[in-house]
Amino acid sequence: MDFRRLFDLFPYQQAIYPQKIALAHRDGLKWQKYSTKECLTQINKTSAALLDLGLNRNDKVALLFDRGNAYWNFLDFGMQQIGVIVVPVHSAIGDHELEYILKDAEVKFCITSSNALYEKAEKIFENILTLKKIFCLEKIKNVPGWESLSKEPTDKHLEEFQGLRAAIHEDDLATIIYTSGSSGTPKGVMLSHKNIVSNIKATISLVPINCDKRVISFLPLSHIFERMVTYSYIAAGASVYYVDKTESLVEYAKEVRPHYFTSVPRFLEKFYDGILERVRGMSRLKKAIFLWAIKLGEKYEGKKNISVLYFLKLKIADLFVFSSWRIALGNRVEGVIVGAAALQPRLGRLFSSAGIEIREGYGLTETSPVISFNRFEPGGVRFGTVGIPIPGIELKIDKPSDEGDGEILVKGPGVMLGYHNQPELTAKVLDDEGWFHTGDIGKIVYKRFLKITDRKKDIFKTTTGKYISPQTLENLLNGSSFIEQSMVVGFNRPFVAALIVPVFNRLKNWCEENDVHWTAEQYMVINPKVMQLFEQIIESINEGLTSQEKIRKFTLLYEDWSVENGEITPTLKLRRPYLLEKHQQEIEEIYEKS
Repeated sequence: MDFRRLFDLFPYQQAIYPQKIALAHRDGLKWQKYSTKECLTQINKTSAALLDLGLNRNDKVALLFDRGNAYWNFLDFGMQQIGVIVVPVHSAIGDHELEYILKDAEVKFCITSSNALYEKAEKIFENILTLKKIFCLEKIKNVPGWESLSKEPTDKHLEEFQGLRAAIHEDDLATIIYTSGSSGTPKGVMLSHKNIVSNIKATISLVPINCDKRVISFLPLSHIFERMVTYSYIAAGASVYYVDKTESLVEYAKEVRPHYFTSVPRFLEKFYDGILERVRGMSRLKKAIFLWAIKLGEKYEGKKNISVLYFLKLKIADLFVFSSWRIALGNRVEGVIVGAAALQPRLGRLFSSAGIEIREGYGLTETSPVISFNRFEPGGVRFGTVGIPIPGIELKIDKPSDEGDGEILVKGPGVMLGYHNQPELTAKVLDDEGWFHTGDIGKIVYKRFLKITDRKKDIFKTTTGKYISPQTLENLLNGSSFIEQSMVVGFNRPFVAALIVPVFNRLKNWCEENDVHWTAEQYMVINPKVMQLFEQIIESINEGLTSQEKIRKFTLLYEDWSVENGEITPTLKLRRPYLLEKHQQEIEEIYEKS
């Protein structure tokens, strides 16, 4: 048996390796678990309810959820098998963007997971002419909930399902995913069943996940990265456990004992910060051992060609330090797949040296999403790169510079159908030969590994005539354990500068250790001794840069940039135009003082 459409996945799992626990999520203090057979039953119940609510093929329904859970899958597959188009929406989206998406997609129903999200949708209900009803899975008086979305199918329903499924082709539209981007109006990326299925089939053989494995999912399913990976878990027969809060991941990992999970770099950074926090309270000897192990791990380059001496040192580090990290994650984690943002190479090396293999990948919503990723087999990883292009993907570097970098173009079955209602924008990124222009700048290193250097539209030129890649510098800045967020500026300016948000917990500890009186964040960012600390950090970073790239000045900010405030996208990318406008005064002061 094979699968060609996304809703074929659970029938495929049932035929090949039916699971006692296919999906599970938290229901209060307990795990609510569903077998493969129960998942199929729930999917059919959802389809029956949606048909009785009057939905027809090609109608659109929005899913506005905080996190993934089994209900999300039941609704997703239940809609797909009757030809309804799924429109997932990021929960942190602003009211204006939500209204735009629901209007542009002509959504008929909006299904929310919580009271807060119901209220967000309800505020704009009257502005969406096509929107007939809003549902909420959290019980609210007089608001339709799960009971309205699940109905025992009759023989007539089952017969209708059969006809509807048969009529759906792999090239048909399956979902519209709106990508907010770092500026401008949201773009509705149209993906077919074949787009996403091709990505599943190209990656599933490259990751050692099978029906004997357990995985944890904590990233929102509104992101194509986590959604496609979840589909891959189902295709491989792995048991998927959904975590409702990122901060509960470590706690739940001890219960579930997962073999794999996907992550954004920020979680690994926070986990590492927690390790450093524990080091502070240790005796001098234990602290020295921990710091030695960390320095050792940061030099790790993979299992291939490892020296005997380094291997023995790793064994000692594992005995005294690294084993405790694995225990904190359930003591069974074999690998973590990282995407959505740039990973600090030293963290990839460090955790991999500890037996928690980190593999970074790259892709876009428009490519369903994976373009490349580092492999788990020996020799298949290069930290600091986004790995090797996946099978079926053609990749080329357009108009490479003398250094070998240029815009990344890709072609293959995963490339989107186009942008919803935006044919002109589609034509700008999809050329006549079928190449998708990613807008990312990269180059091939070590003969076959892709390295991302920047976003094409973010590269700027200073008044000295030097082109600057801000993301490269920001990745260096964010590699400091004292820096939470940063943005490099300098367009049409005489030199490069940076806006920096410190890691305040770490900074507070440093102040205590160095007899610097702590007051409040807004005062600490102008404290002379704190400024001196960050000058040293910047000076260390500048050592490896050319004179034109060096960060000459910086300003410390006391408030984090957030999705809710519109400063970063739901996939944690900087909204540069907005931040430049918001911090115009701080930026002007940097250059006026100079």
